[in-house]
Amino acid sequence: MSKIELCSVDEVAEGEAIRVETEGLALAVFNLNGQFYVTDDLCTHGPGLLHEGYIDGDIVECNFHNGSFNIKTGEVVDPPCMIPVKTYPTSVEGGKVFVEH
Repeated sequence: MSKIELCSVDEVAEGEAIRVETEGLALAVFNLNGQFYVTDDLCTHGPGLLHEGYIDGDIVECNFHNGSFNIKTGEVVDPPCMIPVKTYPTSVEGGKVFVEH
């Protein structure tokens, strides 16, 4: 596994998400009450992008078909999504967000 720097913590407002593309990955970086979580950005059900979804607590609702996922675990919360979204081990060091890949 390698550690990949994604962004500064200041780039992701609390309760929001941004898209980061790096090393062939398209990721959504979420800030939930100052804790950072990273998932694949593409919904597992269709062409929706999770960083553009509606965030409520630790749930993100895809804006394409309204299925939702737990941001922390990637598990499906509501259909039509059936396949969990991939999550990444995330750390914050020196004001920067990193994932292991």
